[in-house]
Amino acid sequence: MTRRFRQALAFEWVKFRSVRSTVWTTAVMAALPAPGAAFVAATGSLQPDDTVLGGSLTLSVPALMLAAVVGALTVCGEYGSGTVRTTFAVVPRRGTVLAAKAVLVAGLLYALALPATAGAYLVGDALLDDGYAQGEPLPALFGVAAAFSVAGLLGLAAGTLIRHAAGTVTAVIAALLLPSMLGPLFGGAERWVAGSSPTAALEKLMQTSDASTDAVGSLGAWPSLLLVTGYTALALLAAAALLRRRDV
Repeated sequence: MTRRFRQALAFEWVKFRSVRSTVWTTAVMAALPAPGAAFVAATGSLQPDDTVLGGSLTLSVPALMLAAVVGALTVCGEYGSGTVRTTFAVVPRRGTVLAAKAVLVAGLLYALALPATAGAYLVGDALLDDGYAQGEPLPALFGVAAAFSVAGLLGLAAGTLIRHAAGTVTAVIAALLLPSMLGPLFGGAERWVAGSSPTAALEKLMQTSDASTDAVGSLGAWPSLLLVTGYTALALLAAAALLRRRDV
């Protein structure tokens, strides 16, 4: 890691923790999964065909949406306040700025999501009855945490392209929810469309009964995550190319 990139990364970390909206959104994202596991256990709402892992991670889906919002806020907040000009004055290489944001978002979300979801599973495992299938938490939990990173990077890419917080949040929430809703309209391509969102990959990794082929496609959990990672990488490349061409 070059000295210039380390400086850019340190600069991004200072900005990230200085913005209340970003910090609070990140904190709520990390705090959501465990109470969800306790709620499912307390209400007895776990379905007979569900797994302890899937039931414990019920609130991981809204938490994933917050991860995408965190990625969006990381860049849109600067455009909204005008501080992006200062950022580019301090770090003229815009690709370096975007790369530093991407490393920060992906690393931080993974570091928070892994213990948050693992803790939720432990809570669910302790509170839920033994009559339910356990599920296979490993290596699934590592993939679940990776899905949070991917969602955050998708939000970052969308924020860089759109530059407006409201429009970006709308776009990323649509990207998370619409593929599974519109998949059946695409006939033979349904498995690719329905499985092309971080939400679909997350639900498959969670091994929840909601992850049926008609809802999230017939791709396996890991192929779905790889597909999502691939198009997120393409979105980041497009964002980097456009960022270099803009005046700001």
